Amino acid sequence: MEPRKVFKVGVGGPVGSGKTALIEMLVPVLIARGHSPGVITNDIYTQEDAEHVRRTMAGVLDSERIVGVETGSCPHTAVRDDPSMNLAAAAELLDRFSDIDMLLFESGGDNLTLTFSPVLADVYIFVLDTAAGDKMPRKRGPGTTDSDLLVINKIDIARYVRTDLSVMERDAHTVRGAGPVVLTDCLAGTGVAEVADFIEARMEAMCVPGR
Repeated sequence: MEPRKVFKVGVGGPVGSGKTALIEMLVPVLIARGHSPGVITNDIYTQEDAEHVRRTMAGVLDSERIVGVETGSCPHTAVRDDPSMNLAAAAELLDRFSDIDMLLFESGGDNLTLTFSPVLADVYIFVLDTAAGDKMPRKRGPGTTDSDLLVINKIDIARYVRTDLSVMERDAHTVRGAGPVVLTDCLAGTGVAEVADFIEARMEAMCVPGR
């Protein structure tokens, strides 16, 4: 079941890269810009990510607009190979809240191969973090090279984990060519507005109605 037409954003990346933190910082920015988002998270057996977002977003986003999908298997399958569970969750959420104009789908993985089905996401953002080392962009993988936007997160700790941020950024641009790269510190909010700018620009370019 495909949900009604709203702009759909996939946010993926390795475990611990800061996908949930990025969404938690993006939501209030998007709301301030007049959007009405919904959030769908993917975990294998729990609602942990969804519960975390609900706690963090208390007073910002209605908790009922945040849905957790328990995939029962690798989340890659649920957002790339067979997104039916996510599509069903999205359709139900949109039926309940007719004002939603944007859905954010979050899904983790243990490697660099996570992508989103084009049925599920109009664009997808891939998140790497500096704690994994400046070698990560050079490892490539479709998440790094083919995502619509690559986010390098946790730039605030790069020097503490012996990551050369300039090398990581340079190599990200090298492997992505013209593909955009944004550096973020989701705890401080650095770079989050740029990510929101990217989302809005793509939304407008695809002529998906906003608020």
